Amino acid sequence: MTIGVGGSTAEAELAQLSDMTTNVTPISSQEYQKRIARAQEIMKQHNIAATYVNAGTNLYYFTGTRWYASERMVGAIIPQSGDIQYIAPYFEINTLEQYMQIKGKVCPWQEHESPYQLFLNTLSSMGIEQGTIAFDESTAFFIVNGIDKLSNNYQLVDAKDITAGCRMQKSSSEIALLQQAKDMTLTVQKAAARILRPGISTKEVEQFIDQAHRKLGAPAGSYFCIVLFGKDSSFPHGVAHPKTLEPNDIVLIDTGCQIEGYNSDITRTYVYGEANDRQRAMWDIERQAQQAAFDAAQIGSPCGDIDVAARNYIASQGLGPDYQTPGCPHRTGHGIGLDIHEWPYLVQSDKTPLAQGMCFSNEPMLVIPDEFGVRLEDHFYMTETGPKWFTEPSYSIDDPFGYQQN
Repeated sequence: MTIGVGGSTAEAELAQLSDMTTNVTPISSQEYQKRIARAQEIMKQHNIAATYVNAGTNLYYFTGTRWYASERMVGAIIPQSGDIQYIAPYFEINTLEQYMQIKGKVCPWQEHESPYQLFLNTLSSMGIEQGTIAFDESTAFFIVNGIDKLSNNYQLVDAKDITAGCRMQKSSSEIALLQQAKDMTLTVQKAAARILRPGISTKEVEQFIDQAHRKLGAPAGSYFCIVLFGKDSSFPHGVAHPKTLEPNDIVLIDTGCQIEGYNSDITRTYVYGEANDRQRAMWDIERQAQQAAFDAAQIGSPCGDIDVAARNYIASQGLGPDYQTPGCPHRTGHGIGLDIHEWPYLVQSDKTPLAQGMCFSNEPMLVIPDEFGVRLEDHFYMTETGPKWFTEPSYSIDDPFGYQQN
């Protein structure tokens, strides 16, 4: 029997879990101010007069204001110099001000008024009568289109150089929050493995994982959860009608949580019972591909080199090549932070140079169609001397959590 898999119950495992977030330190107001200052530096370099960040993770990143995007325009204007100003419905002002970490003037619009005209009026009041205005890449088209229709004085561009330029390299505070979230999810992964039994449904495991994340201090529980057994594991993001667990099935669990908005995202694959030769061989290839990717992560190298390294190893073992299956049909990894998938990406077409503070998943999943899949996903961040794991990778298919190593 695989070490650390089965033999317990959900009730017993939940009883052993306790809050892991008592020492969490939120992002400070000073750090938000530094982020705005950094954005303004980049804007000067690109001759951008102002940047609009819409409700969502970009607004949260720069201002600490948690607000979710909807059909109503809510966001902030960051000028090249000077203080930020907010755009919001009039009836939301009092609520919005409760969420602001960085205070600023709120320019409101009534329900019958145009927020797009208000946006242009606000730019004018800030002394920005013309020039280039950047919009964060998650801003809905209807907002940008509504503004574009009302004015010919501005050139509207994508703000990725600013948003990604600031967010790609994490501060020590951000890395600490990411580390906390990942430590919690790895603890949940270990507990979830122990509750497995023949006949258990994926829904039961998902419910346990959500409860376990909450018990450890993740306020919203699981940010997402994928649980797959047997042949279902060959579908990377799940199936419509998942099967229940049978002896000697491959088990693939991919889940994460959020701490202060920062994400974890960890996948473990192992066998409930005894691994056969085919499962063992594919698992070992996956683990070595993950290691090849990690070893290729060097300061200054293109992000794509990491993907190439993993894919070359997989091809050397007779799988693939490229994105063909049996093999790895998707990129090796993605950036992670306030968004679970964010720039830059570990795909061979991404030429972004690796830099200190960048954080990535490492998950060159193997898909063996009509048999099973193997995804081992851990994350690493770049230090001045190279990559460092947030969580140690799986040890072996027989001892995925490394209990024999302790």
